[in-house]
Amino acid sequence: METELAKNQSGLMCNCMSTNTTNTIKSDEFRKLLEKEDIIKIPKINDTVSGTVISASKHEVRVDLGGIAIGVVRGPELYHEAPEYSRLKLGDSVEATVVELENENGEVELSFRFAGHKKTWDDLRVKCDQGVIVKAQVLDANKGGLLVKIGHIAGFLPVSQLTSEHYPRVPGGDKNKILEHIKQFVNKIFDVKIIDVDPKEEKLIVSEKEAWEESQHSIASHYKIGDTVEGKITAITDFGVFLEFGDTEKLEGLIHISELAWQRIDHPKEVVRSGERIKAEIINIEGSKIFLSMKKLKADPWVHVGERYQVGQVVRGKILKLNPFGLFVELDPEIHGLAHVSELSEKPVNTLDEVAVPGTILDFKIISIEPREHRLGLSLKQSTTTSTPETESGIPEEMNKTQTPVQIDETNAPVDEKPITENV
Repeated sequence: METELAKNQSGLMCNCMSTNTTNTIKSDEFRKLLEKEDIIKIPKINDTVSGTVISASKHEVRVDLGGIAIGVVRGPELYHEAPEYSRLKLGDSVEATVVELENENGEVELSFRFAGHKKTWDDLRVKCDQGVIVKAQVLDANKGGLLVKIGHIAGFLPVSQLTSEHYPRVPGGDKNKILEHIKQFVNKIFDVKIIDVDPKEEKLIVSEKEAWEESQHSIASHYKIGDTVEGKITAITDFGVFLEFGDTEKLEGLIHISELAWQRIDHPKEVVRSGERIKAEIINIEGSKIFLSMKKLKADPWVHVGERYQVGQVVRGKILKLNPFGLFVELDPEIHGLAHVSELSEKPVNTLDEVAVPGTILDFKIISIEPREHRLGLSLKQSTTTSTPETESGIPEEMNKTQTPVQIDETNAPVDEKPITENV
């Protein structure tokens, strides 16, 4: 009996050991399964999942979700905002958004719309960070700028971010006229850079000016200060003109009003007109900005001003403009001078139009000449001859008045001035 009991105990021990081993194996498998579950997450609604295309047609795309399940994209959910979704084929990797965990066929219902929308915004963020130039189509215009579209995403191009070529130079900043001007760009394609992107707010701001400056910067590197360029005047402003030049790749430079002519001018329209072809010299390059000069290509008349005028000389000049500090006077088409208000009269002058008006011709004395500064000082009160105001035709104003002959009464004449008669 002892022997039989020992056998039974031994068998019981073996069974216990076997059970424990089996439990240990099952425990390890369960643990591994849990570990696998951590790696492969069971998708939830609104999750973005990745998979491989196992079939694709115009009406339906079926996706293997890593062996966990089969997903399907169909109907309106095939709408895509990322262009790659329109060219899917067997074996392509895709991302989609979970719409329903199980449809009538036991498959996961997916959508390309949301995933494509998110991917597009992510791509725009990358392009913004990298400063990539992209194409934007103009959809509409309002008083603040242009409504544009990049891919399927709507954005905004402010008026301030237009290039100088497209910027509306409207006197007084009339918003209605600005709107009228920029409406011409609807349906056009602009090169732009993304300057602000916010997927949560669905805000996309772009700049044509920054894209233009980047392209201009690379082209401008082929030019240097002192080069002479020829081009067409594209715009005229109060402060200067814009010149477009270049054979194959177009650049735009600014000619400031002070660089248009050696003499003083009030507005660029006095010396140039829009569309006119001219030559200019590059005088400065700052990154993408190019500054030009017309007058640099012409001889400086002030170099030889001493051969034409000397201090102390009395000259005749035409009043060009009245300023609070004096009169601008044209001595000849190239040399202009200034008669300071303190040099106009020995008596206090209340208003300059008491002395002269634009177009009046007067005699002045030259009191200073500074060729390097292009300055010539004049004095009206020190003029050695009597200044007789004239019109632009050169006829003294007094000559225009009708004069009445003076009648002399001989009876009232002095005795010694009476005619002497001789006795016959």
